[in-house]
Parts: sequence; C-alpha cells; structure tokens
Amino acid sequence: MNVAMLRAARYLWSEAVSGFGAQDPKSLALRTHCQTSGWSLTEQDPYNNVIRTTIEALAATLGGTQSLHTNAFDEALGLPTDFSARIARNTQIIIQEESELCHTVDPLAGSYYIESLTDQIVKQARAIIQQIDEAGGMAKAIEAGLPKRMIEEASAREQSLIDQGKRVIVGVNKYKLDHEDENDVLEIDNVMVRNEQIASLERIRATRDDAAVTAALNALTHAAQHNENLLAAAVNAARVRATLGEISDALEVAFDRYLVPSQCVTGVIAQSYHQSEKSASEFDAIVAQTEQFLADNGRRPRILIAKMGQDGHDRGAKVIASAYSESRFRRRFKPDVLYT
Repeated sequence: MNVAMLRAARYLWSEAVSGFGAQDPKSLALRTHCQTSGWSLTEQDPYNNVIRTTIEALAATLGGTQSLHTNAFDEALGLPTDFSARIARNTQIIIQEESELCHTVDPLAGSYYIESLTDQIVKQARAIIQQIDEAGGMAKAIEAGLPKRMIEEASAREQSLIDQGKRVIVGVNKYKLDHEDENDVLEIDNVMVRNEQIASLERIRATRDDAAVTAALNALTHAAQHNENLLAAAVNAARVRATLGEISDALEVAFDRYLVPSQCVTGVIAQSYHQSEKSASEFDAIVAQTEQFLADNGRRPRILIAKMGQDGHDRGAKVIASAYSESRFRRRFKPDVLYT
C-alpha cells in the first residue's frame, strides 16, 4: 500500500504541475522525504519495531523516495539510545548499499496488484482534492478542521479494529509475551536542559545587535502584511539572532494564530464495534454502565485526558477522547487539553 501511495503521489504531482503550465521535466518529478511510522511502534515487545521499521523503509525505497528517516525501535518508550539509533541508521544503509534496490527506477512497475492499488489511490485522492477545492482550498479546509477530522476519523476507526483484535498487532493484541523484559531508556535531565537553553538565550540577547533584530522583525511583519516573501525575511531575522519565538510573534502581528478546532470525532468507534454481534454487545455493555452511573449519581462520569508537550502529536489523546465520548462520558475540549 505504501509503495502504491508514493507512486500515486508522483502521478498526481505531475498532473497538478502540468496543469500550472510547467515545461521543465524536472518540475514534474516529485521529490519527497519519507519517515517510517511512529504510530506503528509499540511499547510492548519493542524489538518487533525493528522489523516494522525495516518493512516500512523497504516500502519507501520501492516507492522511490528521495530521502528517508528510519525511526529507532525504542521511540515508543522515549528518545532513542545510541544503540537503537545505530540500528535505525544501519537499516536504511543496508537497504541502500546491499539490496541494490536503488539501482532500478520503480522496480514494482507492471505488477497487477501494485498498479491496481496505485490507480485506486489516485482516484480516491482526486475525490479528496476536489472536496478540499470545494471548501475553498487547503488553507480554508485547515481552518475548518477538515483534514484533521479526516485523520482523526481514520485513527479512531483503526484503533477500534485493533482493540477488537480484528487488526493484529504482534505483541499487543496477539502473540503477547508472558513477561516483558526491562529495556534501556535514554534518561534526560529536563530541568538541566531547560536551564541550559535559558542561559543560551540570555547570552544571545546580551551579545546581539538589538537594533538590527528590531529592524529585521519589523521587516518580517511588513512582508507578512504586504504578501511579500516571508522565508527570506525570516532567514534575515534569524541571521541577526532573532529567536524563533520572536519571529513567530512578528508574524502574529499580521496573521491570527491558528487554533485547533474544538472537535472530537464521534460515531466512528460505535459503528466499528457494531459490525459484529459479539463486539456490539461488549460496546453496548460499556454504554449501559455509563448510563447506570448517570442514573445513580445524577451526572455522567468525567475523565481528564491531557496532551503533554508542544509537538502536536495528539493522535493517541484524540482516539482515547473519542472512545470515552462514545461511551457517553461528559466531554469538554480545549486545544491543549482534552476534558471528557
């Protein structure tokens, strides 16, 4: 599937760029970076992640990626250790240097299965592109939360299949270990890192040319207000040692700061569970317990789900929030914290 996705992306890119009147053949060639999945990494039996990452890296190579990042097997536990990072690095080096797959362009071309999948993805992608165009373009679609909602619906549906055992995850819902071994985890002193970063910022602010920084940030704001080149202005601001926060604030003078739409998908998990009588009865039993709690206590049960950090990787929190919401828990939503 991932091979077909990359092949379809190249086709769609060429089609779109041709529509803009591009003449240079190089412009029609999609250049893309791939990263193996973080979502597929599991905390349970984590050495299985080496195999998962290898398969995903192989798919990216067969699909014709120009650049590749292979995740470390222990990234479901924390930041990678030197040991796990070396395995991740060597995974793609071995594919590149020992498999000879990089010597052939589109090695799976002509396979009935791959060609069929590619065609299906192209057709489905065109339908999504049309939906986005009808919403006013990607910027408008993002503001309305359309892409995010589609991703969250797919995530909730996939997770419900895993929870029911219909989608096998080795070591998680099938072939589980009786005893999990302890794994080495990279330990980081977050307080020390924070203090070092603060000290670094203080040194920069004490030694930089404040007048040059102010002028560069004002130029960036002006560029944003007059539809000029933002990248060049942002690079100039960085060169005079403006911080990322200051650059962001300068842009916010011209643009509103994006806020994640306060929404949580509903109905997807219940629909998935009701595909079979057994799973439907299990789901309905949970809902019945929630309704009984309401009858006994005069309110619905509540749970706090907090997404820590600023990386934006909120898939897990959103899936859990959706599950509790469909179980009739009380729900409130904020961009940085989920209350249900």
